[in-house]
Amino acid sequence: MSAYHATFSVQSDRRPTFHDVTAQVEQALGSSGIRNGLLVVYSQHTTCSVLIQEASDDVNYWGTELLMQDLVEALERLIPTCRTEGQYRHPGPMHIEAARGRDELPEWSLNTDAHLRSVILGRSQTVPVVDGAMTLGEFGRIYFADFDQVRARERTIRVQVIGE
Repeated sequence: MSAYHATFSVQSDRRPTFHDVTAQVEQALGSSGIRNGLLVVYSQHTTCSVLIQEASDDVNYWGTELLMQDLVEALERLIPTCRTEGQYRHPGPMHIEAARGRDELPEWSLNTDAHLRSVILGRSQTVPVVDGAMTLGEFGRIYFADFDQVRARERTIRVQVIGE
């Protein structure tokens, strides 16, 4: 049994951002040399998710695939974007003070919606590896989603492959 770990980064915007990371994950799998086992794609960020979905050929004005935009709009109805202090219980005054101690702007804490969306959709996906290939199905793609709308930043994706 062998294990392999890789990381790569993507840049998010100040809006829900989706990256098709299938090619980067396939590259990590190839570098692992593992032919049969399990592959985990994981986000260490609590406002992000890893999704498996089919690619949508069409995109909106921002370049977001239409299926992902439909997801954003469905989540907006379930968990409205945090626009004002007090809209959600989080962040409380202790959280805001702790953020200031890390030189973060107070408004950066107005991302409760992103945390809740991440909790619902999950921060990882596990994919069986058979004969050196991910078993995503005919249309399956791996997406990294960042739901944080308060600032753009670099995000790290972790890939762990375990097997033989």
